[in-house]
Amino acid sequence: MQQATNTLEHQWLPFTANRDFKADPRLLVRGEGVYYWNHRGERLIDASSGLFCVAAGHGRREIAEAVHAQLLECDYAPHFQVASPLSFELASRVARITPEGLNRIFFANSGSEAVDSAIKIAQAYHLARGEGQRSRFVSRERAYHGVNIGGVSLSGMTKNRHAFPAVMPGVFHMRHTWLEENRFAKGQPETGAELAEDLKRAVDTFGGDTIAACFVEPIAGSTGVLVPPKGYLERLREICDQHGILLVFDEVICGFGRTGKAFAAQSFGVRPDMMTLAKALTNGAQPMGAVAVDERIYDTVVNAAPERSVELFHGYTYSGHPAACAAGIAVQDIYQREGLFERAAELAPYFQAAVFDLRDIPAVADIRGYGLLAGVELAPDGAPGVRGYDATKRLFARGMHIKFTGDSGIVSPPLVAERAHVDEICDILREVLSAY
Repeated sequence: MQQATNTLEHQWLPFTANRDFKADPRLLVRGEGVYYWNHRGERLIDASSGLFCVAAGHGRREIAEAVHAQLLECDYAPHFQVASPLSFELASRVARITPEGLNRIFFANSGSEAVDSAIKIAQAYHLARGEGQRSRFVSRERAYHGVNIGGVSLSGMTKNRHAFPAVMPGVFHMRHTWLEENRFAKGQPETGAELAEDLKRAVDTFGGDTIAACFVEPIAGSTGVLVPPKGYLERLREICDQHGILLVFDEVICGFGRTGKAFAAQSFGVRPDMMTLAKALTNGAQPMGAVAVDERIYDTVVNAAPERSVELFHGYTYSGHPAACAAGIAVQDIYQREGLFERAAELAPYFQAAVFDLRDIPAVADIRGYGLLAGVELAPDGAPGVRGYDATKRLFARGMHIKFTGDSGIVSPPLVAERAHVDEICDILREVLSAY
């Protein structure tokens, strides 16, 4: 289906070079399995699971039929003082696979909203336990925690903050975990655990009793897949425990099987106090986010309030939307029935080996990866990001969708991918990137 250029003018696209896009649009009109089709009818392999969300593959009729049936039965139910039964069912299903104790689920509508909700829950928890002075937060350079003001404040990616100076005060950024000596390291790097001591520096500088929470992505995804050094997450957990700081894992990208287990917290053996979730929660079929909260945090906040009063003055019009919950339940059924987390773990070694085989390409400056997630970083050509943007367009023209951040391509195929799909992705990457 051809699109007239003038029909594109009214939309302001997010995270997009709008003028360049509208001169040469890249439109996706259909998806099935691990493939998209563009408006010219050409097939593209989806190397980034949409935006890391379509874990079960495109075109899942089970999800569409569940959403359709729910919209016909009850299209919307508010969740302020009333609720939809489906939201309790989905919360229960998610709680079955979260780390032990993180069994209270607060629903939002995106990863950005989940992060801002976790910020508020952390503040409410400390206030309820008589430590309302804990108003500071610790995050990390090169972090991405969404686009709301709270998430932007925590984020450490320069371009996402540059035009928005009115951020939340009291945020300390630790150093990121990429080190020169870990270039082309497979899996968790051997060196770099000492970078976790930046959290101790924040404690020593501001006082541990002023810090509410430390937010980190177990694997920093959007910045180009920075895998945590061995011992790094464990040390963050130790410091948080010593000073009463909540540890929050942003699992919006890592969650729901991407690392070979349900969550990266389980893959790395480190239990956080809260996790932010989204994306693969509904396979991208409906907007939805969530916070998985330790029951002790929930109990503290709820029991501190008078009977019959609102315990947490926070929520969204579409929290627990029935159609989104129907999608989430259908997705959980697929994950369990098809063993997709186990399939991801089985495919991961082949995937990682295939991606790391690209290291001989002259333009490839680094490769990092874990599970079914990898970052292929290109040597810059002039200003940072110029080559990555050019590669995005070239790869699309060659038949592949991939998300680049700056000069780093993020490879995260759907969990239903097979070895032949991995080969196809890596063959296209080799062909296109070798031209630089």
